[in-house]
Amino acid sequence: MTAKKRILIIDDEEDLRKMLRFRMEAMGYEVDEAVDGSEGLDKARGTNPDLIIMDLMLPKIDGFKLCRMLKFDEKYKHMPIIMFTARAQKEDIQLGREMGADAHITKPFEPVVLLAKIKELLV
Repeated sequence: MTAKKRILIIDDEEDLRKMLRFRMEAMGYEVDEAVDGSEGLDKARGTNPDLIIMDLMLPKIDGFKLCRMLKFDEKYKHMPIIMFTARAQKEDIQLGREMGADAHITKPFEPVVLLAKIKELLV
């Protein structure tokens, strides 16, 4: 039996985290949560998730900086990161790519789009 894939959700919106947790667990994933960039960094380093879904507008450490901190670290650069944000301007998407994000999903979102992207990145 294969071990469950672990997903870390970093978002300061509790309702959104709960909804994502519910959907991810229903799909058979283990889920961890963090409410800000600092906690997200600690959990990413501590639990070594298979994939991270993070908001850009986070307290303490914003999503761009957090993504860069992980992606420019040899130990964590392999972790797929999905930027999950209401900011959909071209500049934000481009900056996310430059920081190492593997995907950008705009809120409000279609759950099937997010789930398909997760499956694609976890192959």
